[in-house]
Amino acid sequence: MALCGAKKDGRELKIYENTDELSTDLADYIAELSENSVKERGVFAIALSGGSLISLICKLCEAPYNKTVDWAKWYIFWADERVVAKSHADSNYKLAKDGILSKVPVIPSHVHSINDTVSAEKAAEDYEFVIRQLVRTRVINVSDICDCPKFDLILLGMGPDGHVASLFPGHSVLDEKELWVTFITDSPKPPPERITFTLPVINSASNVAVVVTGGSKADAVHLVVDDVEPDHPSLPAKLVQPTKGNLVWFLDKAAASKLDGTKFSE
Repeated sequence: MALCGAKKDGRELKIYENTDELSTDLADYIAELSENSVKERGVFAIALSGGSLISLICKLCEAPYNKTVDWAKWYIFWADERVVAKSHADSNYKLAKDGILSKVPVIPSHVHSINDTVSAEKAAEDYEFVIRQLVRTRVINVSDICDCPKFDLILLGMGPDGHVASLFPGHSVLDEKELWVTFITDSPKPPPERITFTLPVINSASNVAVVVTGGSKADAVHLVVDDVEPDHPSLPAKLVQPTKGNLVWFLDKAAASKLDGTKFSE
């Protein structure tokens, strides 16, 4: 059970005693969204990030979710990816495949990873083309206020610098308004070449969950959630503001430790 659940500036905050409780509630949240989406649309289009996020959603491979989730209706994408071979340790695809996808009955053709044999620019271009085809057939919904894809759920982590997906502070791609998928070749974190969803795509999703654990990210959580220094250049995570969708932050106690006025009471 969450120690604290609160609405703040259009976002829902859920704070947990530890990562085990967080991951259990996160699995419930994803399973419920999947069930609702399959009932409404017949499919569930979900975009993942990498890093510690994958380990936090591994409970989906366990009972009851491994039997109750309609895995055949899942279509899986990546909100960002490192431009490396799929077998490389840095690959978000490999992380998800090893941690989850190889353990549940997802249909292989529903798993949409990037082309790892081309340049970052071409990989981004190809990935956007794939998404556009699936929007056309309504596997992915379309926003009713712009032409962007409307993913049922985008799952994001956040770095200590406030980056989400591969959108880093001060980077020019934060201003990208036309492309759905873009690329960078100068990531401040290795590997340098990556593809990433742009902010318009993230903010067009039906649901966005930002999952953050650990004390090393407490300062960034404070800056973003408490809206500290409003005139300061925005951290990318602060720019995650779904236009008509739902935004939920899943935090462990350490990540939430510097939030203003947080009371840890069930």
